[in-house]
Formats: sequence, structure tokens, C-alpha cells
Amino acid sequence: MIFSSTLFLFIFLPVVLLAYYAIPMRYIAVKNGWLFLASLVFYAWGEPKNIVLMLLAIVCNYVFAIGIEKCRSYGDVRACRAILALSLLYNLGALFFFKYFNFATGGAFPHIALPIGISFFTFQIMSYTIDVYRGEVAAQRDILKLGLYISLFPQLIAGPIVRYVDIEKQLSERSYDADKLFSGTSRFIIGLSKKVLISNTVAVMADFAFGVGSGLNAATAWLGAICYALQIYYDFSGYSDMAIGLGQLLGFDFLENFNYPYVSCSVQEFWRRWHISLSSWFRDYLYIPLGGNRRGKLKTYVNLTIVFACTGIWHGAAWSFLVWGLYHGFFLIVERVGFRNVLERLPKPVSRAYTLLVVLFGWVLFRADTLAGALRYMAAMLDFSNIGLVRASLQLDNITGFAILLGIVFSAPVLPWAKRKLESLPGGKTSSYLLNVAGCIGLFLLSVVFLTGSDYNPFIYFRF
Repeated sequence: MIFSSTLFLFIFLPVVLLAYYAIPMRYIAVKNGWLFLASLVFYAWGEPKNIVLMLLAIVCNYVFAIGIEKCRSYGDVRACRAILALSLLYNLGALFFFKYFNFATGGAFPHIALPIGISFFTFQIMSYTIDVYRGEVAAQRDILKLGLYISLFPQLIAGPIVRYVDIEKQLSERSYDADKLFSGTSRFIIGLSKKVLISNTVAVMADFAFGVGSGLNAATAWLGAICYALQIYYDFSGYSDMAIGLGQLLGFDFLENFNYPYVSCSVQEFWRRWHISLSSWFRDYLYIPLGGNRRGKLKTYVNLTIVFACTGIWHGAAWSFLVWGLYHGFFLIVERVGFRNVLERLPKPVSRAYTLLVVLFGWVLFRADTLAGALRYMAAMLDFSNIGLVRASLQLDNITGFAILLGIVFSAPVLPWAKRKLESLPGGKTSSYLLNVAGCIGLFLLSVVFLTGSDYNPFIYFRF
């Protein structure tokens, strides 16, 4: 079950919300229990046996965290470290088995099915046990609350990666009012429309271009790469928007996960704006513990290489993902060596063009089925002796072309700028509110039309 499905929109979500709102807020334990049950049903819908993995993760990490805290109260640092190591071994071991074991053994075990969202909830769990070890949060004694944190369905399968410290208090006490419900609803609809109207539409052209093979011309290759860049952004940021909106409807406040990454003026800035929860996770739990930038330039570059190798492989069990991560790490190192100073002196359109080109070629590595296929695709992009502009244009219909245009325009902060301008006018806040309501109604109806009119609804982050 995914958010952009009629089953979720018209059956699962209404049932969950109606029952949730019917339970008085003073019965927070009952509300938590209902959400926990709903989250387990949501997770088990596609593959019921995966629920065992989820429940084991909850129970084991509940025990690990309490064990760490008890040993710390006794002053037994060595035991604390041992339990933490055991918890990391368990969590990373499960992730390795389901996600990487077949890859590591050369494809000898293709029958191992990947549990959906395992990379996301594994990183959430590890952040909890590490924070308990660091003394930044207390171990949760209520296993229901911990279970809800790990399994909460809005962010379970596609993030953002929510840290326990950020919602600890909300597990015991939260609230919602008319403004929050309206904000959550509108945020969810915006995310849904990004996924259904833009991402799904441009995905058809991206699939075509990456499937052409040896006959690919430069124009089609560039068009496909641009479409995939739009597809993955509007797919993932759309899911993050929907998760944040659903969280608000339930009384939770999740941190932002995207901040218009395609307007970045450097690769470093791009990673401050793209998948913020993952970037900050690797920064706090890997880069800084490795020493960060505190042990000289060479060590900093080594740390960056390690972090982005891990970032790449986190996304998938394939050499192309590893190379994609190292590719971004290389440009981050180049910028740290001195190129960042050059970028700062350049006009912003030039530095943005540089960043977009780096990111765009990186997405080819990310999207291609194999590393060799990615290199062939890049070669086609640079083969200006075979441009094929007319042939590429023939592949576009009006709807896809319009979706590409909308995707490019709204990848910049156009809407926040327009909202500020409108609200600065007399009566502007009322007009802004009415436009928001009308726009959300229109976007929702249009999204439903697109969903019911097509079976094509890819979920990019399924493999993660």
C-alpha cells in the first residue's frame, strides 16, 4: 500500500483518521495503540510476513536501549559499549541480509525479498539506541510508544528519517486544531499532486529514454535525464510532503526533508537541501564520529569519501549506487579544496548551472540499471554529432511537456514568493487562504482523475 493509491486515500486513511479522532486526547495510550495497530496493518499489507521483522526490531531494540541505560547507571562503560555494538550488529545485520546479501554473494540468493522501507526504519532505530548510549535521550520504558515511533505509517516506507529525540514528547502529549488539520491536509494534497501529476507523468519519458539502448541520441538522452531528475525530486519530496502532512493530521511535527535543492549554487549546498534527514543522519552518526573536519584536510577528505560511499550504498545494492555516492563525494572534496571559493565569485546562474550539471549526470548513475549502461547513457548525452532534436520532440505529448514545464518552474521557490507577495497586499491573507483551499480541492480532484485513469504509479523508493 502506498499513499498515492485509491485504497489508501479512500479506505485506509479515512478509517484510521475517523477512529483516531473519535478517541479523546486524554486517552493518549489508546490513540497510540490504534496508530500502532494501523501502522502494522499498513506495513503488512503487501507482505504480511515482514511484520515479524518489524516486531523483532521493536522488541530487540527496546531491550538494547534499557540495557544500555542500566549499565550506564552502574558506571559500566564497557558493558554499555558492548550492548550498543550488539544493537548495531543486529540492526545492520538485518539490513545487510535483506538488502545486500544477494549482491555480496554475486546474485546467489535472488529469492531474498527486500522488506519495504527497511533502510528508513533501520536508521531510525539506530539513531534511537545511539542517542540512548550518548545520554541524549532516556530509554523508552513503554514498548508501545517505542513501537509507534519505529512503525508510524506516515514516514515508515519513504521517510523522512525521524529521530526519536524530535518526537519523544509527542508520543506522550500532542495536539491538533483546525489550523493544524488544514495545514496537514493541504500539505498532503500538495505532496500527492507532486507525485501523481508531475512525477508519474515525466516518468514515462524517463523510462523511455533509459530503455532505448544503443540507438539513443543526445536530445533524447538529455530529455530523459531531465525528466528523471524531475521524477525523483517530485516523487521523493512529494512523499515527504505527504508524510509531514499526515503527521500534522495526527498531531506530530516532522522536520522538513527538502528545501528546493535544484536552486543550489554548489554540490555542498545541494546536500544541505536534498534528503535533509539522511544527510544530517550521516553527519551526526558517521561523519562527526569519524572526526569530521577536525583532524586535518586529508582526514576530512577520507571521511567525506567514507560517508558518501555509505550514502550511495544505502540507496541500493549495486555498483552504480556506490559510484554515484563516490561521484558526489569527489565533487564535495573538489569544492573543499578550493573550487567553492571560485563558485562564490561566479554569478549565481553560472554556479547553479554547474551544480545542476553535476547532479544531472549523477542521476544517470543512479537511474541506469548497470554502471556500464550509465556510462553509455552519458556518452550519448555528450555525442553532439547525433543530436536528434526532432526525434526527441516527437516523443513528447502535450501533457508530458506541460508537466516538465511545471516541474522546472516549481523546483524553484516560486509559490512561497508568490504567497508572500499576495499576503503583503490589503486583504491578501484572506485571498491567499481562499486560493489555497480552491487550489487544494482542484489538485486533489485532478490527482484522483489521473490515478483512476492510469495503472502507472511507480514507487522509486521501494528498493530503499
